[in-house]
Amino acid sequence: MTTPTDAQLAAIASTMEAFARRFKMADAMSMEHPLNEIDKQTLFYVNDHPDCGPTDVARFLSVPATTLTSVADRLVKKKLLERGRAETDRRAVALRLSDSGKVQVKALTDSYQDMYRALLAPLSPDDRDTLIRLLTNIVQTET
Repeated sequence: MTTPTDAQLAAIASTMEAFARRFKMADAMSMEHPLNEIDKQTLFYVNDHPDCGPTDVARFLSVPATTLTSVADRLVKKKLLERGRAETDRRAVALRLSDSGKVQVKALTDSYQDMYRALLAPLSPDDRDTLIRLLTNIVQTET
């Protein structure tokens, strides 16, 4: 693998900044108290893994357990997440979405789908597949 050139770094920086401006999430504008990225990712994980433990979420997000505790505290305070006890081990904490959390995940999912649709719409089907393949390569490559 070769090292990217300075020109390539400048080009990708400019493109990514324009990309962020064009496809920024509308939810940040629509919520009284917007969620940060780790909050959103925690809600998505708990939605997909009801009654999971905080350690499971922390491991998936590659953050320390103490960070996830702060995230969970914040989401419980916003009434988006609930803590309970796991059925299999009454000593363990189980995380689940509140009704408000379920509504929030649905709204975030819809917002992301709209953004992805706008991103892919101008591309040909082959270019869409190429973009998806390249992005998948990036996220699956260990650095």
